[in-house]
Amino acid sequence: MSTTWIVSADAGRARIFAESDPQQPLQEVEDMVSANARLRDADINTDGGSPTAAPQGIHNTGGATPGKLYEPNQTPEQHDAERFAKDVCAFLLKGHQEQRFQKLTLVAEPRFLGVLRAQLNDQLKQKVDLELNKDYSHSNAHQLREQLQAHKAKS
Repeated sequence: MSTTWIVSADAGRARIFAESDPQQPLQEVEDMVSANARLRDADINTDGGSPTAAPQGIHNTGGATPGKLYEPNQTPEQHDAERFAKDVCAFLLKGHQEQRFQKLTLVAEPRFLGVLRAQLNDQLKQKVDLELNKDYSHSNAHQLREQLQAHKAKS
């Protein structure tokens, strides 16, 4: 019988369940939490003021501020989400290489689903049989199964 791993995730937490028999309860395989999900925003974003960030210009004199050309490619939250998605995908790849599942279902908060999808390698992309852009990361196994069945019934 084939096993499906179901990933229920947002940018801070990913729960992975295994389903071998639709009549049996889902079995939790892993509960991953992003390291930065536990930190306060002030602990993550510790940027202090710079001369270009001071009010009224350089050294609070009201003088013109130098042009600031640097724009970060990602916000710290986007960077953390990408790192967490890489960790989740590494775990999935290891499970695939160990032949622990044959199909993959991704259920994730919409923005994180895009990040997660971008981190999947070709082997894992071929295993994805369903993607659902909903945040059920805090649902228990029974609630998650009900949501998936309701979604499949609509399709």
